[in-house]
Amino acid sequence: MQIDWREYACGDFYDELISSPGNPRKAARHLANYLASLSGEELQERKLSAELAIKTMGISFTVYSDAGNIDRDWPFDIIPRVISQREWEKTERGLIQRLKALNCFIDDVYNERKIIKDGVFPEELLADSKNFRPECIGMKPAFGVWAHICGTDLIRDEKGQFYVLEDNLRVPSGVSYMLENRKVTKRVLPELFENHTILPVTEYPNQLFDTLAAISPRPMEFPEVVVLTPGIYNSAYFEHSYLAQQMGVELVEGSDLVVEDDMVYMRTINGLARVDVIYRRIDDLFLDPEMFNPDSVLGVPGLMRAWLKGNVALANAPGAGVADDKLVYTYVPKMIKYYLDEDPILPNVPSYLCNDKKDRDYVLANLDKLVVKPANESGGYGMLMGPQASKKEREAFAQKIKANPRNYMAQPLMSLSTSPVVTPRNAEPRHIDLRPFILQGRDHHVTPGGLTRVAMTKGSFVVNSSQGGGSKDTWIVVEGDK
Repeated sequence: MQIDWREYACGDFYDELISSPGNPRKAARHLANYLASLSGEELQERKLSAELAIKTMGISFTVYSDAGNIDRDWPFDIIPRVISQREWEKTERGLIQRLKALNCFIDDVYNERKIIKDGVFPEELLADSKNFRPECIGMKPAFGVWAHICGTDLIRDEKGQFYVLEDNLRVPSGVSYMLENRKVTKRVLPELFENHTILPVTEYPNQLFDTLAAISPRPMEFPEVVVLTPGIYNSAYFEHSYLAQQMGVELVEGSDLVVEDDMVYMRTINGLARVDVIYRRIDDLFLDPEMFNPDSVLGVPGLMRAWLKGNVALANAPGAGVADDKLVYTYVPKMIKYYLDEDPILPNVPSYLCNDKKDRDYVLANLDKLVVKPANESGGYGMLMGPQASKKEREAFAQKIKANPRNYMAQPLMSLSTSPVVTPRNAEPRHIDLRPFILQGRDHHVTPGGLTRVAMTKGSFVVNSSQGGGSKDTWIVVEGDK
């Protein structure tokens, strides 16, 4: 069936493509008209072509399940999400501002702790943090930057306002899918790129390499940079190998590295080669069996010692996850004011902290209206979607909150914006979010767009790929072009 935008109904939600039935948004007008010109058969052919391209290109992700680790083709929708350049410029400034403040905070809590001494941030939250690493106290990484790579999750409300849902500062993933989404879209809808000025995303691997190279302890134009992966069974292994290949650097596992005289070396066929920068895709506690989990076979004995002595750079730095805590997230607007003396450009989603009695009482009384999240989980695991949960599920979750209030925070179920996806019958709205990627080293870089994740099930608000979500290409479009 051919798309008729007059029949497209997004209800009370903000739709990224259509402002009202039959009326595309200005930045998306070319796209909407083009899609409407395709017959139903042509549209389904393009959809099939995208699925075949993903298979051919080997774009996959791993789902951990009871049945084992299942590799799946990347779920993708061919209709791009469109954001105007004018709107994006403000969003970009807000993302840079946020990461600057977060890095100031991380550096501060491992050193002077001024924000605690001045009463802006409660010390007990730090004391209870699962991701605070006492081993990192006193460390001063290059440029005062601990989180070099950040994936900040954004959502839009029913008025079209962007809100920050969370910051991912430990080992944020998804950027490879953003890059591959663009390649697939260019392959199946090449005509669209003739009628739009779409900001490119292809510079990311170069910008990532430059960010990593800038933190090398040895001043060299091309220091030895490696990507450290847990191995082929990790859910993000596709991304690890992809980024190493794109940057032209070695992909290594822990067994490929060795520490001698507090310096890190890579085993090669020509002997040991010194390593300057490690882009690590391994959680803190598995990095170094000498300092953290003694049973870890993923890390490198002595790695932390080499890092603390300044002989190797790690990105993201161990301990950066202290700012990745969903309770710490609620203080980011105060951090921006405290460290930068600026008002936040991007607002937080209103949040309730369950370690606060007043907030906790409110959460327990309104579980049917709220989304409750554990402080340190990712991937959509361990959370309660209150409005969609049964009474029994809510009662069970209430007991978890009472048993460990520090571990939970709650937010209202936001009216996530929608974007059309191709279905067997027509185009239908589905809820989406956005994960832009921000780099900070000597300079700042924000990739134009990011990874748009989409709930492939009608009415669902769950966009994580691990929970059945998919994705689509994200276009930052210069308005008034061709």
